[in-house]
Order: sequence, then structure tokens, then C-alpha cells
Amino acid sequence: MRWFGFGFNAFGQICVQEKLDKDVRSDSEVKVSNPTELRSHVDRSCCCLKTSHVRASWSRRASLHLDADGCVCLAGFGVSSSSEDWSVSPAESRGCKDASISESHLSLAFTDRIETWDLQKKEATPSWSMEIKAQSESSAVNFPLVPGGYVTSKPPFYCSLSPQLKAKSLALGGEHAVLLTATGAVYTWGLGSHGQLGHGGLVSEEEPRAVEALWGMPMSSVASGGWHSVCISDGGDLYVWGWNESGQLGLPSRGLRKASQEKCSQQAEGLNQDASTSPDKDLQEGEKSEEVFISIQAFPALLDVTPSCEIRAASCGSRHTAAVTTTGDLYTWGWGEYGQLGHETLQSSDEPQRVEFFRLEQMHVVDVACGTWNTFAAVVKEEVARS
Repeated sequence: MRWFGFGFNAFGQICVQEKLDKDVRSDSEVKVSNPTELRSHVDRSCCCLKTSHVRASWSRRASLHLDADGCVCLAGFGVSSSSEDWSVSPAESRGCKDASISESHLSLAFTDRIETWDLQKKEATPSWSMEIKAQSESSAVNFPLVPGGYVTSKPPFYCSLSPQLKAKSLALGGEHAVLLTATGAVYTWGLGSHGQLGHGGLVSEEEPRAVEALWGMPMSSVASGGWHSVCISDGGDLYVWGWNESGQLGLPSRGLRKASQEKCSQQAEGLNQDASTSPDKDLQEGEKSEEVFISIQAFPALLDVTPSCEIRAASCGSRHTAAVTTTGDLYTWGWGEYGQLGHETLQSSDEPQRVEFFRLEQMHVVDVACGTWNTFAAVVKEEVARS
């Protein structure tokens, strides 16, 4: 399995230029709009292990290798070309089963403990750790869930959860959380100012509250962004809710349509206008289209990404979203000013669009992970996917 990345690359979290001037970076070095295969900063330190998962924050990427004993390799801000200078070396992460990364901390999940390392300091020991009951592969919970609660990216790090929730997986957004239970129910809590909790209002919740609009429809996975949330049903349908300012819900965005109209108007300057066009008619059509614009979607809405197939995986960045179909295609939408949509442009979009690069290269996308302003996709060759 190979991983590709695109989007924000100011700290080399996707790729490092051969002669990168730290003071003067070109636009192409900061914004990677074409999917680029990930390479380790120090190939030898990874022992040629293959990346199983990618976790990303705004300025860093953590590549999780589950081959052999498992380890984590870092890329991005504060990561030099020598593994000896890393905040957390691959050797110190040996044996980990999962990880999460933020701007300040890297958390590692082992079978018997959780370790959190301060990425802003070079210390020989974790800044926080917690022992947990040793878990077998079959009974392990999905990190950041841990027995009895979950781990966050800032102190006090551990938060408890009621065992009655029977949590299966958890997605932590900018300031909210989306939890999936073993029965397929969805619970949310935290900041609700942009409708990201899905309860129909903009009120915050201190405790997990069931998303009643999804009740009775079992879900298989959840994801959360800066101010929006998504989930996938057992049948492969994608539901979205929260802030849509940049089209991250895949619903009509006033801001994006207005910017597109202004661009078209600028291009039309100097060209002959159709004299038969009525300004009043244009205004009426504009007012009519304005009625469908959605700034905040406070209830879950079904998004028809593609009518031909189901959704198998989804991930959210700060203001963009990515989804993988059962046929191996990757669709992206939302804010794209750093190339994080992978369409070889820096344009944003409020409509899901297929990333054609993987189709043209005969690659089958099997997983996706979004950083704050970038996207990472796992692929296999099509013949491997069919076998």
C-alpha cells in the first residue's frame, strides 16, 4: 500500500525539496495540488517499513508502520533530516499500535499503555503516560478511545466516558467530538456554534448527546473537521452537518458561488454583452438561487457524492472533506486554496469532485486521512484491488 499527499506543505509534511531555502519558498513548495507519493525524511530509519496509517495536524505528519513491531515516523515542522534530532524517534515508538498528532503533542497507543510526547520540547521521556489493561488485537478499542474514556491532545489528556455508551470509535474535531457506539448510534458534544453537533441548533453540549435525526439508521464510521461532521451509514450513505462556509459539506455555498460569479464578471469585462439580457431578470434569478445557499446545516443531511456506488471511508480537514467509494475512487470538496482537493488547481468547490489522478494512474484508493489543510490517500494498484 502506497500513500500520496497533497495540500499545505510549508513544513515539508508532504515532500521535501532537494534544496529548500527555509527563508524563501516558492508557491509550488508550499502548495502541492497534484498527489505526490510520500517519502520518509530518513529512509534508513524506517527500515523500509510500509506505511499503514497516516495521522496529520496543520504542520506535521505521523506515518504509522504496523509491519514488524510497529513504529511512528514524523515529517513536517521541527523534524530534521536526522532521526537523532526528532522529538520522538522511531525507536521510542517501537511497538505502538496507533497514534494521534496535534500541533503540540504526539500520543502513542500501546497494548498496555498510552504515552504523550511534547513535540515542542526534546525530552527523553513522555510528558504524560497512562497504564491500561493489556489488550489483545481482537479486544482493542479504536484510538483515541481507551478503556473507560478517551485521550485528547491537551491536558489533562484523559477524559472519562460512561460505559453505557459502548463506544466503538471517536473523532475529535476542532472543539467538538463525534462518537459512534457499538449499535451504530451517533453522539456529539462540545462547541456547537456552527451546527457541528447536529442537534438542530447552535448550542454547545457538555455531555454526549444522541443525534436524534440519525436514530434508527445504524452508522459504520464518523469523522469531524474544524466545524463540521460527517458519518457513513451501514448502507454506504454519507451524512454531513455543520459549517458550510467553504463548501465543506458539499452543499451550495454563498461565498464560493459569489467568488465564482465575480471571477466570471471579471473575465467578461471587455466582451460584448447580450443586449437582450434583462438586469431585472438576472437579479430575480440571483435572488432565487440565493434561497438554496446553506451557510450552516444544523441537522444531518444526506449527501449524494456519486449515485453509482457507496462510500467506504471519509475524513475531514479544517474546511474540506474527502471520501473514498467502494469502487476505489477519491472524491474531495470544500476549501482548496492549498491544493488539498487534489484537482491540480487551488480552487475551492462546494460539489464533490473525483480526483482524476488516481484513475489515470490506474490506482485504487482504499483509505483517506485529512490534515488541517492537506489530504493523504492510501492506494493499491487496480489489479491488486481486484484479486
